[in-house]
Amino acid sequence: MTPDRSWVRRSPIRLAPDADRVAATLFLPGQEFATGGASRSTLVMDRVMALTDAEVAHQVACLRESFAGRHRDLDRVWLDHFRLVEHRLVDHPDITDDRRHLLGAVFTQEYAVESVAVFNPSMVAHPDQSGLTAGAVRFVMAARGVGEGHVSSIELRTGVVDRTGFVALDPAPQVVVLPRPLPSTWLRASFQQQLADLGGDRTNSDFVLDSLPEEFTRADLDLALQRLRDQRLTRGAAARTIDRFDLLAACSYSVEFPEDSQISERVLMPRSPAESHGMEDLRLVRLPLEDGGHEYIGTYTAYDGSRISSNLLRTTDFRRFTVRPLSGPGARDKGLALFPRTIDGRYVALSRTDRESNGISTSHDLLHWTRPEIVSRPERPWEVVQLGNCGSPIETEHGWLVLTHGVGPMRTYSIGAMLLDLHDPTRVIGRLREPLLRPQADERSGYVPNVVYSCGALRHGHDLVVPYGCSDTSSRIALVAIEPLLAELLAPSDPSPDRQDHP
Repeated sequence: MTPDRSWVRRSPIRLAPDADRVAATLFLPGQEFATGGASRSTLVMDRVMALTDAEVAHQVACLRESFAGRHRDLDRVWLDHFRLVEHRLVDHPDITDDRRHLLGAVFTQEYAVESVAVFNPSMVAHPDQSGLTAGAVRFVMAARGVGEGHVSSIELRTGVVDRTGFVALDPAPQVVVLPRPLPSTWLRASFQQQLADLGGDRTNSDFVLDSLPEEFTRADLDLALQRLRDQRLTRGAAARTIDRFDLLAACSYSVEFPEDSQISERVLMPRSPAESHGMEDLRLVRLPLEDGGHEYIGTYTAYDGSRISSNLLRTTDFRRFTVRPLSGPGARDKGLALFPRTIDGRYVALSRTDRESNGISTSHDLLHWTRPEIVSRPERPWEVVQLGNCGSPIETEHGWLVLTHGVGPMRTYSIGAMLLDLHDPTRVIGRLREPLLRPQADERSGYVPNVVYSCGALRHGHDLVVPYGCSDTSSRIALVAIEPLLAELLAPSDPSPDRQDHP
């Protein structure tokens, strides 16, 4: 294996999958298999209703003793799940609290959010930097957890990097806390852009959009869709249009975690149809607000089992989150990574819509992204298959420092770097000829072998703190000295083999 450069240090920390991290999620008997099937919910409920009050009370007591220590507020979860199936009960007006809890429990399962893997992390400065020693920074690290069925979720962890570069993760959380939904509003302009991406006849869609205010609620949307239903005899494909609007509304949502939960306990699991099979590879970045504060924004890949799309995640406190789909030619593949500030009044992002090169795309609203301008293509042997980014650029006095990933022979993923002009990020100042990080011997084995991959680094003094995934299984952290990295990027280099001049 090629040794690391002298100014690259790998932390001994390794974040490995923990099967004890379980969330209490909805379970519908008969629908637990990938092939699906009719729910047996009514039959199960009838059997629970046939139990005596004594049997019910005993079962609930046993369940609390066995499971309460693994979850926060399990009774509330059971009641939430009971309310989802309560409509199936007929002629049972008086039900004891114990029976409600038991009915909820039979429609609840434990889901191990990271039983398979926890990898592809990104890192930002924590919103609370109080109580630290001089030169230390507290961080929030988002990672991709994978559980049963290869469903991906977004996990959060916290820790501290001290002034010497020593990294310490906070103790592993004992429970998983899931958020609850909040009322949502939507923007008409965003729906217009998403419908344009979907294509097809816009006659019915425009009819609905013309009935909506610039910002609208579910009640506004229902009223507009009812107007379309009223004209369905003269408007072909009205049902298809209604389904499209319902889908777009379901894919934009807001959630909130309990106030007494810790950041490291919080997990975002798939909630919308577009992400039903996974929320993958969140690239977090901190953007400044006009009032002097910061907003934490991330892009991630939503996967529904057959198609991918790009989503935007926003929060100011890591407690309340909003999710919005992205649109436009710059957001049509994986790996969109936002710059940490606007350039010439526009948002900027790294994009890879051709699936193998790095490009620059822009937006006026963070939601709709222009066709990217290619800035770097695969050239070196270690990136000959494809090239992409490893998270948001880091601003330095010499330019935008971008960590890249390259895929080479034997589908080996390595991490490289390039430097872009501060004022014109489509201009490349320098690129590493050899990778910054390659998979080491103890990082090569995993769900997908021979991979090191990051979704975003944190600048801390003179170092880059680079969290990275190892073979799609676990996560580690490396520290890279910025000055020698920049010196290598700025140094004159021989032209690449495919650009040599010939006599």
